[in-house]
Amino acid sequence: MNLSCCAQPFTSYACTIKIFLSLPPMSQRVDFEGSSDIGAYAILTNKYCIVGKSSSRNFYSYFQEHLHIPLVETTINSIKTVGSLCVGNKNGLLVPSTATDQELLHLRNLLPENVRIKRIGERLNALGNVIVCNDSVALVHGDIDDESVKNIEEVLMVDVFRHNIGCEPLVGTFSAMNNQGMLVHPRTSVEEIDELCNLLSVSVVAGTINKGSSVIGGGMVVNDWISFMGHRSTATEVTVIENAFKLVDGRDDENLKKVWVESMVN
Repeated sequence: MNLSCCAQPFTSYACTIKIFLSLPPMSQRVDFEGSSDIGAYAILTNKYCIVGKSSSRNFYSYFQEHLHIPLVETTINSIKTVGSLCVGNKNGLLVPSTATDQELLHLRNLLPENVRIKRIGERLNALGNVIVCNDSVALVHGDIDDESVKNIEEVLMVDVFRHNIGCEPLVGTFSAMNNQGMLVHPRTSVEEIDELCNLLSVSVVAGTINKGSSVIGGGMVVNDWISFMGHRSTATEVTVIENAFKLVDGRDDENLKKVWVESMVN
C-alpha cells in the first residue's frame, strides 16, 4: 500500500555562506553487525548523527563516508541500541535516565554546542520507540507522562501530540519522519493517514522496510537529504522511501545545499 496526502513544498533556507558540497546518494543500505535493524542502532538529524558502539568499524565508517555532520559513536548504559533508547532532532537530544554521567559528558563534548541534551526519567525509557519527531512536531505514546511531554517540548522545541499510528502505540518503532514526510506501517488505514497528515502537516505514506517488515523506525533513519536502511530492503521499498521523504521530488541540489549549510551553522 502506498498512500500519500498533504504534500508540503520543499523549504528554501537563506544562507550567506558560500560553500560547495558534494551531495551524497539519497539512500544507503547497510547493516549493523549483520542486523538490518538500523534504526535501533542510530539516530540521524539534520545537525548530527549518533551510532551505537560496535566491535566492527564498518558501521561507523559507512556513516562517516556519507555524512558531513558531526558523528558520535556511543552507548547508553553500555547498550548499543542508541536509536531505540534516545530521540533527537536538530534542536536537542533526549536520553533515558539509565545513561551514565560519562556517556552524557561524551555526548555533550562531541555534539554541536547549540544542541540541547537532557536526561529524563520517563518510565517508558526506550525513548526512540515511543517518540517520533522532526524539527517541528512530535508524536508520542499515549502513556508518556506530562513531565516528559514538557521536556520534549522544551528540549526538542516541537509541538507534541499523544497519538497512536493505527493500533500501534510504539510510534517510534512503527514510523519514521523528516521535515518533508512520514512513513508508517502498512496496516495504517486511509482514514488514519489523513488524520496524521492533518495533525502533523507532513505528507504521510504507508509502506514497509527490510523485505516486508512493518517495523519502519527500527529499520531505518532519515534526515532531509539522505536515508540509511537495512540491507534487506528491496528496490521497491527504497523507491517508496525516497518518495515518502521527498528525497527524490524535493531534490533541488541548491536548496539541499542551503539546508545542509544551515544545519551546520545554526
